[in-house]
Amino acid sequence: MKNFFTFFILLSITISVSAQTDSVKTTLSEVVVSATRTETPTIAIGSSVSVITSVEISERQLNTVVDVLREMPGLSIYQQGGPGKLSYVSMRGANSDHTLVILDGVVMNDPSSPSNAFDFSYLNTNDIDRIEVVRGPQSTLYGSDAIAGVINIITKKGNMKPEYSFSGETGSNGYYRANVSALGRAGILDYAITATRNGSHSVSAADAAFGNTEKDGYSNNAFTSRFNITPMKNFSINLLYKYTKAESALDQNEKFGDDPNFNYNLEEQIFKGGLKLSLFDGRWQQTFNASLMKHFTHSLDLVDDLHPNTSSDAYNNAHRTSLAWQNNLKFLDNNLIVFGVELTKEYANTSYNSTSDYGPYNSVFPEQSIRTTGLYLQDQFDYNQSLFVTAGFRYDNNEKFGGVTTFRIAPAYFIQTTETKLKFSYGTGFKAPSLFYLFDPLFGNPDLKPEKSKGWDAGFEQFLLNGKISLGVTYFNLSLENMFGFDENYKTVNIAKASTNGVEFTASLRGISDFNINASYTFTETKDDYDQSPDYNKPLLRRPKHQFAVNTNWQATNKLNLNLEMHYVGKRDDKDFSTYPAERVTMADCTLFNISASYKILDYLKINGRIENLFDKKYEEVLYYGTLGRSFYAGLSLTF
Repeated sequence: MKNFFTFFILLSITISVSAQTDSVKTTLSEVVVSATRTETPTIAIGSSVSVITSVEISERQLNTVVDVLREMPGLSIYQQGGPGKLSYVSMRGANSDHTLVILDGVVMNDPSSPSNAFDFSYLNTNDIDRIEVVRGPQSTLYGSDAIAGVINIITKKGNMKPEYSFSGETGSNGYYRANVSALGRAGILDYAITATRNGSHSVSAADAAFGNTEKDGYSNNAFTSRFNITPMKNFSINLLYKYTKAESALDQNEKFGDDPNFNYNLEEQIFKGGLKLSLFDGRWQQTFNASLMKHFTHSLDLVDDLHPNTSSDAYNNAHRTSLAWQNNLKFLDNNLIVFGVELTKEYANTSYNSTSDYGPYNSVFPEQSIRTTGLYLQDQFDYNQSLFVTAGFRYDNNEKFGGVTTFRIAPAYFIQTTETKLKFSYGTGFKAPSLFYLFDPLFGNPDLKPEKSKGWDAGFEQFLLNGKISLGVTYFNLSLENMFGFDENYKTVNIAKASTNGVEFTASLRGISDFNINASYTFTETKDDYDQSPDYNKPLLRRPKHQFAVNTNWQATNKLNLNLEMHYVGKRDDKDFSTYPAERVTMADCTLFNISASYKILDYLKINGRIENLFDKKYEEVLYYGTLGRSFYAGLSLTF
């Protein structure tokens, strides 16, 4: 870790020296939507926000959303057995189900999951324009599940010039990927269409270090289409359809977990239609959106020689409908009022049947539904382009537990003379109990109340050379209460508490001598605060205390691009759930290096290659689950 701190000290010295010779006024024009639900310059945002664009994703050759999120400050990833396997994200040490995931305005969290969590394993980056991550409670704007923050995924849209592309790649462990896309404009129609197929023979999901040798492959097919019709200057219609079908082989979560007949299938569809209307020279903007998300999973484990008495058959079927109306009012140049209403209804039904040495087990959860209505109001104010204040509150009415109110305030102050931004945010969040926790015949409790959070952060960002150099430090604190747990009869109850705090360091250098460097270090302390828990006062599972990432991209020539990435994850605790009681285990830290390069042979033809896990590091993200060793990939792309 000493080398990591040395890096930041040297970078700070460099920035201090530069500040003595550069007094150019910073112009931070990058716009972020997620923090305020409006297009807002980063300089005016008091929340902690990270953004990665499609250009950066392409330069770093990041093919999955999981790979993108690994580089984000404040996030930790745990994947159960390598690419294509169940993948979850913890934000600032909170649970994976405390992060709301949105794609083009559609909530993606799974209503049929016991905790309403989102599995990132099947999301590719080929159709993504940018990803915005907002850390800290965001329920004031987004309602339930935004208890620790929001991950907003925005797909590509058409532009003026038609562009058609094909890319293909192959590599270690039988990996393959093919992608075709068409983006452009035809009259009043903007269009973006992308189709992707990828997969791999992969490696054993159960860690090969314990003698597990059966390979657990995966395949993924995805299609995205996005259309925008603008018949009038102040009126537009947008349509979205996204389809995903994925298959993956799994193993049991134990040391000797090889299971050759354990397979998982997923099918998901997203439909969205929306209208945008601008009145009074743009001072009153309205958006109307209607969406439907359908999510189906089926896992089947047949008997085999390794498990002659064990089998299971489970499916989860869910969908979510949503109607939303948002209004942006800007009748004063320095004030923007946002208010809206959202109506959401979730449906789910599940079935689980199994056999084991203990006999048969059956659990059927018939279809249930729940409706939530949310009203929100937010005010964005700025004074002299220096003091920016965002404040708002929200009321959600759930037909099961009633009403809950959340609020948030996020001021930022920009000091022109030193190009320094001071920021602070405080907010509250809530998580509604899932359909499973409410209605399951064995575990459900219809009297559950929502989980709640309080969170604040404070820090600064220093900018130089018109934003080409930046340094940021943020302290955060998050407390969670009323968390879901289980009583002595295995019923779900509001019983647990937890807290997290830490510091996020970020540094970047952009466009200097054709170099782009991004670095982040996150220190996170977590604690189980429930005094009846066997883990009372201990760190929460799978949350590393230390994480460090640095990415260096060099545009060596106008044709050659080189990229080097280093990612360190510190020690973290997990549990061996194959023992009773489950034994707490500390997993070793690890440092991974990835390198990649691309070369443009012709204006329309580019070749690329990369090596992941360059030094063949052996590590685990989840106890007893395998990860890829050193892997090689090569491909090409054609763009017309």
